[in-house]
Amino acid sequence: MATFSESSFDSTVYATFRPTYPKSLYDFIFQYHERNEGARWDRAVDLGCGTGQATVELTPFKHVTGVDPSSKMTEVAQGILEKNPMSTGQFEYVHGSADNLPFLDDGSVDLVISSQACHWFNWNKVWPELARVLRKNGSAAFWSYSKFRLTRYPSLTQQIDTFVGGTDPLNGIGPYWEQPGRRILDNHLIEVPEANEVRVFFTGDHYPSLPSPRSVIMHKKMTWDDLLSYLDTWSALHTFRQHNPTDAENPRGDALVRFWKDLMEGAEREDGRAVEGHDEVDC
Repeated sequence: MATFSESSFDSTVYATFRPTYPKSLYDFIFQYHERNEGARWDRAVDLGCGTGQATVELTPFKHVTGVDPSSKMTEVAQGILEKNPMSTGQFEYVHGSADNLPFLDDGSVDLVISSQACHWFNWNKVWPELARVLRKNGSAAFWSYSKFRLTRYPSLTQQIDTFVGGTDPLNGIGPYWEQPGRRILDNHLIEVPEANEVRVFFTGDHYPSLPSPRSVIMHKKMTWDDLLSYLDTWSALHTFRQHNPTDAENPRGDALVRFWKDLMEGAEREDGRAVEGHDEVDC
């Protein structure tokens, strides 16, 4: 994902405002791995680890390695780790790609994960590399989260979808996502070529066409100001700004700020009161 490697991309903001994943998700993955006959807990690897949000949750494993193609991401991840007084050398970060893991021996890995990254993988190369490094009875788990929703304001969903995935190059970021990665993400990783897999969708009633959807498990409460900071981490927005340098001169703010203000105004109409940046919103 080239955008995250660019010098102008703020990896520290990414680390602060990107959502984290619920404990129930990790419990689900660990229980799946545990069911494998002879499952071991020696080494886990997080591919496309970013700033390490998921890496540091792999605590049942003795050694955990986060791998990311952006050196900026791994530097931030390492910095966060070094600030943690409880760090015991269990975790490490490596600058590298998912399809080339020469620092891992054959059959040395018990669990491989990838959170919000596998839609960028070259699976023709990744699957053979994982077959090499995974131990017998090892596991692999890849996941992503869907487009964000404002739980209390379902009427704003269409407005969100238009900004995120529409075709207007001047007032939305739809044309600026890298493809085919974004399409694979929006389609809930269904296009990832099959291995011996179990596919689980924690999407509730948001996507009724998906098979056997389970209840939503990922929720986040934040302020409207924090929501703005999270949206500012989107790679397509970074690309939008490169293509539209004068957009920031709009008296109402740049495209992101205008979108954010429109959402707040929609919430105000539904609540019948003013909404401030410090007010909380459920996502």
